[in-house]
Amino acid sequence: MTRASGVGSHPGEDQRAYDDAVEVVLADLPDPAGLTYVPEVPGRGAPAGMVGRTLALLDGLGVDLQPAGWRVTDAPGIDHRRAVSLLGQDLDTVEERLQGFTGVLKLQVTGPWTLAATVERPRGDRVLADHGLRRELAQSLAAGLDDHLAATQRRVPGATLLLQVDEPALPAVLAGQVPTASGFHRHRTVDAPAAAPLLDDVLGAAHDAGLETLVHCCADDVPFDLLGRVGDGRVGLSVDLDRLDAAAYDEVAAALEADRWTFLGAVPSTRPETEPTVGDVVRRVERLLDMLGLEPTDRLVLTPACGLAGADPRWARTALRLCAEAARQLS
Repeated sequence: MTRASGVGSHPGEDQRAYDDAVEVVLADLPDPAGLTYVPEVPGRGAPAGMVGRTLALLDGLGVDLQPAGWRVTDAPGIDHRRAVSLLGQDLDTVEERLQGFTGVLKLQVTGPWTLAATVERPRGDRVLADHGLRRELAQSLAAGLDDHLAATQRRVPGATLLLQVDEPALPAVLAGQVPTASGFHRHRTVDAPAAAPLLDDVLGAAHDAGLETLVHCCADDVPFDLLGRVGDGRVGLSVDLDRLDAAAYDEVAAALEADRWTFLGAVPSTRPETEPTVGDVVRRVERLLDMLGLEPTDRLVLTPACGLAGADPRWARTALRLCAEAARQLS
């Protein structure tokens, strides 16, 4: 059975919005078509954003929020501690609302290359510029992720956890398009063979814990070839349909044929001028499957496109409902 889920982010600016997001996920993605996930509400500030929530997991590395963004420090700063506290508070809400839950529960973390391209070194500029520190950051995340997965499993013991690693900056890293602090230069290109080990560090932590994984990338030029090789070739994909071109179709087909999770952003993340119907969504996915010569599978998951945090709350619900109903019809 084709399923429906979300990338992760939801609109809102306070804790009430987070509580509402959990309720929306549970109400609008019901079994059997729905695939539940732990929502994110980045509008509450940097500690609640995708990078801040992931930095909250670090083991042995401290960070703090500076005017230019997150920076590695000797000890956790107040904003790092705030991120840890907020993540714990959010998981308290998830634990309370998912009492007795059984089924797949998706978690999201920011990947090592997006962290390296975003977080600054202690003396400035990106971690990306420091080979040793970017490896240390990835290993710190892998160690902290191990604890996070175990703690989440204790909170929701009936869940089968699924990990999504968000890597929106990965194409820029590989292409040498990440700007330096001055903005006048670009960091050196990281080739795919050199990029794989850090991804494997993080994905391996999840695989060692018995989880399946997928990588989400919402940028242009998704490095499908690299993503098909990391994690012993068993990592799923999450991409927006609008980002797919002819060169990507074979990679999507390969993922589905290999029984890997394949999440497709099939509904706009913000309200379009002409709202799609369920039939529009179904036909869009069917066209892709027909082109690939494939049938819908239980590893195919429809989602809104990346960026649901920028939607109004009513459209966020509508987008999830469109995905859920389209998934049911495809099944």
